[in-house]
Amino acid sequence: MVYFEMVKTALKTVLSKPATILYPVQAAKKTPISRGHVVQDGSKCISCSICVKKCPAQAIVLDKEAKTWQINRFRCVVCNSCVDTCPAKCLSMDTQYTAPATVKGIETFTITYVKPAKPEKKEEPKT
Repeated sequence: MVYFEMVKTALKTVLSKPATILYPVQAAKKTPISRGHVVQDGSKCISCSICVKKCPAQAIVLDKEAKTWQINRFRCVVCNSCVDTCPAKCLSMDTQYTAPATVKGIETFTITYVKPAKPEKKEEPKT
């Protein structure tokens, strides 16, 4: 009896349209909550490296001395962990999918955040 269920499923898939699309020939469906790729704003990044620690695919590399932030698009699984944990909110998830790539797939962003100067403490006179 199980054999008939398998034949029924096979015939159904042969006679119906495929469930997948031919991306990038056909455009993918986009919704407001689609996860396309991670976007980084270097002017807000405080180099805390929390995104590096939370990335399950180890796709993010932060070089504090060179002030660069890199993401390997081939390793990134678009899980949104880095975006959720960023305290400076410099990471966001764009709904646009990245173009197909044939080379390394590493994007480098320069961190331009300048730490604001601490206000000087006024000394109170001792009495």
